[in-house]
Amino acid sequence: MDTVYSALPVYVISVSLIAVVLVGISGRNPNVREFWTIAASLIKFSLVASMLPMVLDGKVIEYTLLTVFPGLDIKFRVDALGIFFATTASFLWILTSFYSIGYVRALKEHAQTRYFMCFAVAMSATMGVAFSANLLTMFIFYEILTLCTFPLVAHKETPEAIKGGRTYLTYLLGTSLAFLLFAVVLTYSTAHRLDFSAQGILEGKGSDVLITVIFILFMAGITKAAMMPLHSWLPAAMVAPTPVSALLHAVAVVKTGVFVVVKVVLHVFGIKLLSELGLGTALAYYASFTIITASVIALKQDNLKLRLAYSTVSQLSYVILGVALLTPSGITGSIMHILLHAFGKITLFFVAGAIYVATHKTNVSELDGIGRQMPFTMAAFTAGALSMIGIPPFGGFLSKWYLAMGTVEANQLPLLVVIAASTILNACYFLPIVYRAFFKGSEVKRISEAPAFMVVPLVLTAVGTLILFFMPSLFLDLSKMVVASITGGV
Repeated sequence: MDTVYSALPVYVISVSLIAVVLVGISGRNPNVREFWTIAASLIKFSLVASMLPMVLDGKVIEYTLLTVFPGLDIKFRVDALGIFFATTASFLWILTSFYSIGYVRALKEHAQTRYFMCFAVAMSATMGVAFSANLLTMFIFYEILTLCTFPLVAHKETPEAIKGGRTYLTYLLGTSLAFLLFAVVLTYSTAHRLDFSAQGILEGKGSDVLITVIFILFMAGITKAAMMPLHSWLPAAMVAPTPVSALLHAVAVVKTGVFVVVKVVLHVFGIKLLSELGLGTALAYYASFTIITASVIALKQDNLKLRLAYSTVSQLSYVILGVALLTPSGITGSIMHILLHAFGKITLFFVAGAIYVATHKTNVSELDGIGRQMPFTMAAFTAGALSMIGIPPFGGFLSKWYLAMGTVEANQLPLLVVIAASTILNACYFLPIVYRAFFKGSEVKRISEAPAFMVVPLVLTAVGTLILFFMPSLFLDLSKMVVASITGGV
């Protein structure tokens, strides 16, 4: 594998940091402020896309920004897994930016300049995590992401929003300092290195007990992945404006969490070590507990955003389950689910925001007949829901197919039952919303669709769930490159 030394990953990270300054000084002119937001999102995605051909050609892009002391660097590395996540997040940031403009203007939200500034920092932090070459760099950007999204969660500044923000910060920052930082320090003292490696860095470096302790600390510390019981921050964060919920659930925060789990499993521990210790199997069954329990809780939620939040808690653990299987199909399904869940779930949150802007309704029980009044919006919801359930021809089917194949390869048929049961539960909490929207009620009051700045992005992400079913080759190729690298194929 050839290495290309380039500052491109630094440019990707820097684009939205520059935008923070430009947005801040343009605060009194909303049109100019939002121009910088859109421009930064387009430039960021273009830079990420420019690196794709090199990665697909088998090259890795590296750049060392700063050496703290020998062996500890702030260093970036663009490989197949990193570019996969960065492409997903940077593309969806474009649509979220347009959607946010429509949302904050329609509701005349306060502190809009702060809102867009924090959004921009969040995307820089997400790119920093995606392109981290070692645990030190990843930890720094992981924590920046927590800090810059706190003002977004508490944006409304109501007592409920402040409480939700505090819960968010307590869980994410508290567990990082208590567990994740400890895990990173123990890894360094055990392996004497923090850089990611295709086969892991801890094999043969410590006792089975020590390796197990480090693994548990990592899993407990990566709370952005929202594994139970460290998931309560996520429903609490639903007090945030809906575009922030979309950012949390599809683009940045929770996807960063599961991405970090995948990186730690594959590139810190490695599939051989985890297989020998049985830790992969243990993690897979623990993720299964979250998948089923969160789905059952979602069934009971009348508030639409809360139902979607618990759905996210469940769906995130599909990613963890897949990588924990330690099989080619399982890992492929895990990586693909990062993308396919992102498109499906961002669509659903976009719809929730559009409904709120158009009707100020927040509960599922209030949505009778709304599909006939907001046909584009609810058609998009239907597409997103069917993708989440895993029904072809929507993209979510692909990741569930690979996950199911992964359970067979691992000879873990009980986990196949978990995937089947959770799929049924997905249908049970999504399809009644679709039924209510199109087949119940006789709505008399005329409701208009939300502003075009909101409806167009949600339609595009819904269409994306279809396109990704029929044309997934780019992302499947990247996923298979990751599998080949860790199994010695590259």
